[in-house]
Amino acid sequence: MNASLKEYFKTGVIEAGCDEAGRGCLAGPVYAAAVVLPKGFYNPLLNDSKQVSEKQRYKLRKIIETEAIEWAVGIVANTEIDKINILKASHLAMHRAIDQLKTKPEHLIIDGNRFTVYPNIPHECIIKGDGKYFSIAAASVLAKTYRDDYMLKIAHEYPGYDWEKNKGYPTKKHRQAIRELGKTPYHRLSFKLLPEQLKIEF
Repeated sequence: MNASLKEYFKTGVIEAGCDEAGRGCLAGPVYAAAVVLPKGFYNPLLNDSKQVSEKQRYKLRKIIETEAIEWAVGIVANTEIDKINILKASHLAMHRAIDQLKTKPEHLIIDGNRFTVYPNIPHECIIKGDGKYFSIAAASVLAKTYRDDYMLKIAHEYPGYDWEKNKGYPTKKHRQAIRELGKTPYHRLSFKLLPEQLKIEF
């Protein structure tokens, strides 16, 4: 299932894996996590959070939080996303997670192909890193579950948008709700909330 996942990119240093969740959503914050795992850490379930079930993700979260040397979650609100753009916001969420680590990592491995340099810590960007390294996979699980918890909370505040199921992603039901109910304070105004399709008149 995850036999290809590796322990470290760079050995002999304190290495943190970083990933984000919610980048493609129309509503809600972007979350990110940074995780430092102990040497020899292995869990047969742990993988990219999109490859494991919701039940497994929450089970893994408890294991990660118990067994990780360090872990932290960073958040950037939708209003901040609108000011700085989603790419910068994703990087800022990762920076905020790294800021909270009591033991500072000596190396970072980042899911994706771009990252804003964190002061005094070298990094490596790894495309689809959440399916290649345990620490990035662990970060993806934490970011996803904490963001899902938040979206469930605000779904009660603004029922009708189906956030409890779509978590703010641009599903047909979510877009239909925006059309009928309008925007909420949690929507990202810099995103195209309702892309109008080209209508051909006959």
